[in-house]
Amino acid sequence: MSTPLCGLSSLATRAVLAELAEAWRCRAGDSVHFESVGGVDASRRVLAGEQFDIVVLASYAIDDLATSGAVLPHTKTDVVCSPVAIAVRAGAPKPAIATEAGLREAVSAARSIGYSTGPSGIALRRLFERWGISTALRERLVRAPPGTPVARLIASGDVELGFQQWSELAHVDGVDVIGTMPAGLEIITTFSAAQCTISIHSPRVRALLDFLRAPDVGDIKRRHHMLAA
Repeated sequence: MSTPLCGLSSLATRAVLAELAEAWRCRAGDSVHFESVGGVDASRRVLAGEQFDIVVLASYAIDDLATSGAVLPHTKTDVVCSPVAIAVRAGAPKPAIATEAGLREAVSAARSIGYSTGPSGIALRRLFERWGISTALRERLVRAPPGTPVARLIASGDVELGFQQWSELAHVDGVDVIGTMPAGLEIITTFSAAQCTISIHSPRVRALLDFLRAPDVGDIKRRHHMLAA
């Protein structure tokens, strides 16, 4: 049996990639093991030349790695689109967030608001700026440290209202997901994969990349609250 391919990803895609990897093993008889860490740490490790065959990160991060020569640009493959959801501690009151007005009221009333690093966090801060409430929220905003899920801060009671990729909030003990961003305010991150330049397993990696974007694995992605890219 061939040595398993080595993959690296951010935490947002950990669960979906685990299921996709098992489906790939059953279909192709090939294996890939994904390690999942914070996105900033993942990029740093790929840039440092650690021995990985494939990396899955936010699309912009893959572009940055391609510019740096750490991944092969022509292998970039969009894998999933992941929406940001909103959550509270399990059993806590669930504010109405289905409309922009409702969400703004919920944010303004929250004692503390957790959000993550990366593009979703940037988009959220820009929304607060557009609403004109950034100054009022400054002392209540809690940015999760790289590699620390917002869900952990919600479950522990460190934040009252949390925003993160739905895939990272779903099925976490101590957390209730109350919905996604209202219509017109959606925050959706595209996660892409690419072959690491250092990989010596090009044919196997290319076959895996084709599989990750295949239409018939859409059900797996939807089970993890993601959509095909």
